[in-house]
Amino acid sequence: MHEIVLVQQRVNAPAEKVWKAITDKAQMKEWYFDIPDFDLEVHNEFNFYEPGEERKFHHHGEILEIIPNEKLKYTWTYPEFSKDKSIVKWKLQENEGGTLVTLTHKGLENFDHLGKDFQKESFENGWNEIIGKSLKDFVEN
Repeated sequence: MHEIVLVQQRVNAPAEKVWKAITDKAQMKEWYFDIPDFDLEVHNEFNFYEPGEERKFHHHGEILEIIPNEKLKYTWTYPEFSKDKSIVKWKLQENEGGTLVTLTHKGLENFDHLGKDFQKESFENGWNEIIGKSLKDFVEN
């Protein structure tokens, strides 16, 4: 049984604008994470740390699927802590003049052994803040 975090948020912005926000590294740096080696290409690998000076958790991903203005899917791993992977999928759908953003983060049970920072609740809180506040504020302004 996969542990899944599912977050949905309607934003008052067209899908093209939301797509650019989630795939353009200059825009991502403003609301999401600073990912200097992110290039929108299948099999591209990228690395980043959480914001701040602590640099506690090295995140590593590999882009698995790209459907422009509709879907972005990539792996999400912590190579210093575990060989296990999870999958993040962004889905964008036109919705009453705006966009419905659906984020699914699957496979979180793979990180259970890493402690409280890696529990489903931590991911739920993080994604709700990232999508419900950071992304929403960024694309609506």
